[in-house]
Amino acid sequence: MKKYNIIYLVLVSVILIFACTKEEEKSERFKILTGQVWRTDSLLADGQDASGPGGFLEKMAGDAEFLPDGTGYFGQYTGSWYFMDNETKITISSPSLGGPLDLNILELTRQSFKITTRWLVDETQGIYFTIRMTFKPKYMYLCVVASPS
Repeated sequence: MKKYNIIYLVLVSVILIFACTKEEEKSERFKILTGQVWRTDSLLADGQDASGPGGFLEKMAGDAEFLPDGTGYFGQYTGSWYFMDNETKITISSPSLGGPLDLNILELTRQSFKITTRWLVDETQGIYFTIRMTFKPKYMYLCVVASPS
């Protein structure tokens, strides 16, 4: 009987150890990016607004959400994302994009997300657009502090 109690205690201990192991700690940048829904603030191609109807970045306009599992949506695109180069760059992939989009992160704070890249427009002539996308949080949280009366 004691033999079964010891086996039972060992099994329970192993289960508790694995159940209580801490998840890999995520970086502050990861938490900021995945902690909110982002709304496009500006979408520029060569310094010109490209977000309107017929614009080069029209389908990127709207909301973007970077989910912790590496998936998300970016305007009208759905796909995957991941950080690169010590979280100074981000790659977004979607079947609709025709290939991965590697972006340099200029700013990533709780109030602002700014990224840039160069997009090949015409391979035969080597024409690129310089793309700059800026985002703001969709929902702004207000902290109200009551003063004692």
